[in-house]
Amino acid sequence: MRTLVTGGQGLLARHVAAALRGQGHAVTIVSRRPAEVRGRAVDWAGVRDAMSEVDAVVNLAGASLTHRRWHAERKHEILESRVDCTNRLVAAIAAARPRPTVLVNASATAVYGPRADAPLDETTSPGDGFVAEVYRRWEAAAVGARALGVRVVLLRFGVVLASDGGVLPRLLPLYRAGLGGPLGRGTQWMSWIHRDDAVALVLAALVDAGWEGPLNAVTPSAVRQRDFARTLARAVHRPAVVRVPGLALRVALGEMATLLLGGQRAVPAALTAAGYSFRYPDLETALAESVGGDGRAAMPAPPGIR
Repeated sequence: MRTLVTGGQGLLARHVAAALRGQGHAVTIVSRRPAEVRGRAVDWAGVRDAMSEVDAVVNLAGASLTHRRWHAERKHEILESRVDCTNRLVAAIAAARPRPTVLVNASATAVYGPRADAPLDETTSPGDGFVAEVYRRWEAAAVGARALGVRVVLLRFGVVLASDGGVLPRLLPLYRAGLGGPLGRGTQWMSWIHRDDAVALVLAALVDAGWEGPLNAVTPSAVRQRDFARTLARAVHRPAVVRVPGLALRVALGEMATLLLGGQRAVPAALTAAGYSFRYPDLETALAESVGGDGRAAMPAPPGIR
């Protein structure tokens, strides 16, 4: 398989690329700085030419939601980094001869918005708020490829647990210092997935023609944030007693605090129906591996379909 992967050197992009190469597939990375990427890479200006030479596209591009506060300019950057880039990909697919047959597009369970205790499957409608709007519009841009005869898979990731990127490396210094604990009331739900399962799902979505539309890329074991805090604290042999008041987070982070104080109890109904078997189905095991992991690329593995 020849696959175009956007997202440059992001956490999932680099591990997906490594897993594909490990299985003998050809990978082209799209990056704003292609000279810094190992292997074949193009910038966004080269996407149109590269598109006729690939069988599949994995779209993981997007500005970080947590890099800095959400003033108006930053919100525009976050939205356009996803929607504009995806529109450019779809336009390149339309012009390609031959065309790739599948587009796997990243999304997130945040598309459902903050939703109290209700279990959320793939039939649940998008929610309200800035982040939900970002992911709703990102998915809508990707779905435009369906009219071109391309199978589109929308992987709605929860929090990705990894030793070498994402939220965990930011939390570990605090927890190892004994300063970890619940955020706000700690009752908000947290849907999560281990990095290796996230990578395996991307690979499965590329090859399984039965996968299409939105899929909640989370384990069946969503937890409340206070339970996540306790489990992470146990993994580093520390207590989890330092509660961060919700008001303090709102003052410090502004609207961005909704990422920490809101939550979604997403359930992987579509993956369960497909028979996907998680490598890390429980939080304790996933955190133990992530805390003790060495950050190497995920080993190429079977897609996980029984």
